[in-house]
Amino acid sequence: MALSLNACILLLKEHHLLKSSAVQNDLNTDMTGIAYDSRKVSGPSLFFCKGEKFRPIYLSMAKDNGAITYVAEKPYVEGNGMNALIVVNVTKAMAILAAAFYDYPQDDMTVIAYTGTKGKTTSAYFTYGILNQAHPKHVALLSTIERIVGPNADQRFPSTLTTPESLDLFHEMREAVDNGMTHLVMEVSSQAYLRNRVFGLTYDVGFFLNITPDHIGRNEHPSFANYLHNKMQVLVNARKVVINAETEHFAEVYAAATTTTYPESIYLFASAGFKPAQADLDIDFRYESLSSDTSRSQFKLVPVTDKAAALNVGGQYKLALIGDFNESNATAAIIGAGLAGVDASKAVPGIENVKIPGRMEHVALPGHGTVYVDFAHNYGSLKALLHFLRAEYPKHKLNVVIGAPGDKGISRRPDFAKVLDEYADTAYLTTDDPGYEDPAAICAEIQAAMKNPAVKVETILDRETAIQAALAAADDTTVTAVVAKGEERRQLVRGLRQPYVGDMPAVQHYAEQLKVGE
Repeated sequence: MALSLNACILLLKEHHLLKSSAVQNDLNTDMTGIAYDSRKVSGPSLFFCKGEKFRPIYLSMAKDNGAITYVAEKPYVEGNGMNALIVVNVTKAMAILAAAFYDYPQDDMTVIAYTGTKGKTTSAYFTYGILNQAHPKHVALLSTIERIVGPNADQRFPSTLTTPESLDLFHEMREAVDNGMTHLVMEVSSQAYLRNRVFGLTYDVGFFLNITPDHIGRNEHPSFANYLHNKMQVLVNARKVVINAETEHFAEVYAAATTTTYPESIYLFASAGFKPAQADLDIDFRYESLSSDTSRSQFKLVPVTDKAAALNVGGQYKLALIGDFNESNATAAIIGAGLAGVDASKAVPGIENVKIPGRMEHVALPGHGTVYVDFAHNYGSLKALLHFLRAEYPKHKLNVVIGAPGDKGISRRPDFAKVLDEYADTAYLTTDDPGYEDPAAICAEIQAAMKNPAVKVETILDRETAIQAALAAADDTTVTAVVAKGEERRQLVRGLRQPYVGDMPAVQHYAEQLKVGE
């Protein structure tokens, strides 16, 4: 891979990002490396001075390691002797130049993108399962949980961000193409647009699943309007669009889609009984629950319009995940696969046994009830989960082990309190990625916002201890929900990722102790 200095200048000018340039080398000089971390610079490279924590010494280090060109929003004396490209916005510039450096890998794959306050990961995994049925070992996945960029075990690794930095994103997409991947399913967070991680990227299919207030506060979105605006960018950057017609703020979401997408390329779906506010609105797909138990569910997908019927994805589907919210996610996935050319003959078996790490995992503990582990980490997902558990186990006590992160998602704290007030019998407040905040203070903030005196509250800061305490207090008439971390095996504390055993392993450790004590 290489990118010439001249190509950089032309691309930045094309996107109205270049303010000025200082050229020390021939314009045809090639840069064979690209980085925003000075430690990853090797040989003649293009280096980006980005981030609030950027220090000029990083540019000096990059120069020492071989960087010959830097991109920044202002000149640095540490870059004297280097080519300098001074830009309006360095994160937008990085996205544009990274895509070019990696030779536009998105053009060599069918790219399906999901956004939504809840359901992104589940929908992405469902889609991945269906596409893998049709194209075995040729489907890549970029999710909150993991990145899959090839068919081999060493091409599958944990995620640190839902949507990575643009340079990392295009690098992984290029890896996927070089590894023979023909399809990519990816989650796109609102932060990805706020931070320009996907600037300039166009998707073949873009999904808008739902929206409720989240990620609003310091270090994140300044307002709900800003959060909604960034979420809707998936729609205006997709060739075909799929929208959950039951989402809040549907009118605004639908209007955003219609500004850039022809009506015949917009697909709407909803549950069978849903009535849109606009009576003449055509819902393309309807889904209807047929049956469910504590381990599986079955639903029917009905194409309503001619363009929906043309995808040939209607029929009955079975899921290894329960809950009507998962049927909604599955519907989205089936439509997405249909738009990628996969019909029901592959979709039915492809989705049937999909399981997502840390999503609706459950186990029965004799004498201690049933335990569910789920990633539900915001108001919408927690409410959906606890509402389902209350409906599924109407005569059981419902205990919840939960914490809230520090430094972000501040609005989740009163939101969690509201849901706990409505559904929980006992809340075990604990630690969940406190960052630079005091986890005890975060728990106290959640408890202070709770208004229902009938809900018992215990604060146990060590998360594994909190889980064990909740299970020890449970009996056969108890359902325990351990939420908000899912598959995560780390705690983010004061800038460091500290190892954490994991929620389900903590449950399993307790189960093993029960067996030893028998």
